[in-house]
Amino acid sequence: MIRHVVMWKLKEQADGVDRRANAHRLKEALEQLPDRIPGLVRSISVGINELEGPSNWDVALVLDFDSFEHLDMYQRHPEHDKVAKLIMSIREQRSAVDFSL
Repeated sequence: MIRHVVMWKLKEQADGVDRRANAHRLKEALEQLPDRIPGLVRSISVGINELEGPSNWDVALVLDFDSFEHLDMYQRHPEHDKVAKLIMSIREQRSAVDFSL
């Protein structure tokens, strides 16, 4: 199994709303992906940071896949691209790690 972990720091203001509102928009969009890309995502967890701190990230995503091939198919899927466009408009930074379990 492959675990895909991504974290984002969001802009203070983007798309006409504040960072917290965009964190909730992003969480909702990410949580819909498994239903829109059936059969690829084994499990998903999305969290919004609850404690402020200079080194804390705003949103974290953890996805599990059966293989790196499934991860690649997920990342190239048009539904993923739609969420990626949202992310690009609201994020300051992104960090990710992919590893085998």
